[in-house]
Amino acid sequence: MTFNFSLQAIDQIINSAAKLHYMSNGDLRCPIVFRGLNGAAAGVAAQHSQCFAAWYSSVPGLKVIAPYSAEDCRGLLKASIRDDNPVVFLENEIMYGKGFPKTKEIIDENFILPIGKAKIEREGNHVSIVTFSRQVGLALEAAEILAKDGVSVEVINLRTLRPIDRDAIVKTVNKTHRLVCVEEGWPQCGITSEICAIVMECKFSNYFSYYIFLIYLAAFDALDAPVERITGVDVPMAYAINLEKASLPQVDNIVNACRKTLARKN
Repeated sequence: MTFNFSLQAIDQIINSAAKLHYMSNGDLRCPIVFRGLNGAAAGVAAQHSQCFAAWYSSVPGLKVIAPYSAEDCRGLLKASIRDDNPVVFLENEIMYGKGFPKTKEIIDENFILPIGKAKIEREGNHVSIVTFSRQVGLALEAAEILAKDGVSVEVINLRTLRPIDRDAIVKTVNKTHRLVCVEEGWPQCGITSEICAIVMECKFSNYFSYYIFLIYLAAFDALDAPVERITGVDVPMAYAINLEKASLPQVDNIVNACRKTLARKN
């Protein structure tokens, strides 16, 4: 039903599926997709409103997908089914009711998206928002609001959380020099924590292997202001709708975070 119930089978996912290839010395594979609902829905309280993105993306041997659009869902689910590794496919229930443009490319039977590659949902020059799943929509709404004030926002849809697209994060920080990262999960040990760590690490070797003439600047050196982080509130989810809303990132939170980082000067 939802990934909240995956806790009943988390041993099989983490200790069996994720480790089979490694512990068999590469002799065995586990091509399986664990697909289900993740994160907050609406009015279903603490035991049914948790984001498991950080939980599963911390596990070696798993691949973790968190789609936003219909394009993401179709292209990445097909890629996950074709992958020889166990894939955790985290969908958001609220997104099931949202419509997206349909193109000939997306509905083509051969359409597939690469696992591990983020997408630039909106080009921008002044500040970057890096996020995933439903929060991509909130980031795009925030970008529209800020555009009215002349602020150009770049929105990065991670799509894949393991392996995370480090190159995309570093590139966008070097482009805009300001970063806001957003997730609905809890703040401690979250996906946004990992994004902050990637930005802080000055390890050129991470980005050198595929580029002979291009060496990325360390993202930390490119920042003109501290990273702003928007997460869910560090409490179990309330049942009351008004408290539930207060516990999750909202468009206003993202707008204010962008304005805060833009106000900071070197």
